Amino acid sequence: MNNYGIYAIGAALVDTEIQVVDSDLQALNIDKGVMTLVDEKRQQHLLEHLHDKLVASELACGGSAANSVIAAQHFGSQTFFSCQVATDKHGKFYADDLIRTGVSTQARDHAKDGTTGKCLVMITPDAERTMNTHLGISETLSVDNIDEPALQASKFVYIEGYLVTSATGKPAAIKTRELAKAAGAQIAISLSDPAIVEYFRDGLLEIIGSGVDIIFCNEGEALNFTQAPTIEAAVEVLKSYCKSFVITRGAEPTWVFDGEALHQVHAQPVKAVDTNGAGDMFAGAFLAALDQGKTYMDAAAFANRAAAVVVSQFGPRLREGQYAELKNAL
Repeated sequence: MNNYGIYAIGAALVDTEIQVVDSDLQALNIDKGVMTLVDEKRQQHLLEHLHDKLVASELACGGSAANSVIAAQHFGSQTFFSCQVATDKHGKFYADDLIRTGVSTQARDHAKDGTTGKCLVMITPDAERTMNTHLGISETLSVDNIDEPALQASKFVYIEGYLVTSATGKPAAIKTRELAKAAGAQIAISLSDPAIVEYFRDGLLEIIGSGVDIIFCNEGEALNFTQAPTIEAAVEVLKSYCKSFVITRGAEPTWVFDGEALHQVHAQPVKAVDTNGAGDMFAGAFLAALDQGKTYMDAAAFANRAAAVVVSQFGPRLREGQYAELKNAL
């Protein structure tokens, strides 16, 4: 029986990243800076119009929680990821790519007929990421995808907030939180996206239930979730939902509440090229640091450093040498 530092559950999405300008988004009637769920026909329409702008690998194993556990695995934690893929070529690629990174998964065992989810990530010159996602088979992720032995053998359990959009994914997230609490694991959740918080706040409250150990969010998500007028007021409201939290604020200092005191941890100065995956990298690096005995302050400093590297280039993942250099710093 393996022991894991981090168990996570979330959507399995094959990413395609495209460099665009604001006029492309406007011409195609795409809302900038948020994640929008689309059907397969709409996603294909967008790809046909933007195919000449491809800047990254056409296929990349992605999804928010997957990006986080891949990072954590590279930083020295043992991780497990529960997800749902299809038996199509993209599903096979996804499971193989995940395993290549060292992350354990039940993806192959649970694959079923359908279409593996895909995310079209559009990056504008200001480094903002805009996502149009077709969940495909990921929308059917359910309690059946939870690997209870792996969860019960984990120190941290990480729940992707995007699961709130799925009729079966939300109950799976709730069940994951209940199982984690029973197992004595620390429960972390990401709020995922300002639009998700705006439209699915009640569902997120159901997932959080009587409270979790750690909430990861950015400033916009914190304000939307708490419905507070200022970030200072949001900090106080967040304390009623979790024991600790992290609010990332781009180039501004990260706010970290460790359960006792509120700290500000300076972000690493960097010229941002692509913010896709910044929050995922932060969460993965932060949890990996905690898993390895670091303090909240040290974990936040390390996570800021890792996020600064990922936003300085295209794509949500780092090169092997970059992971190794950061791991040595940890």
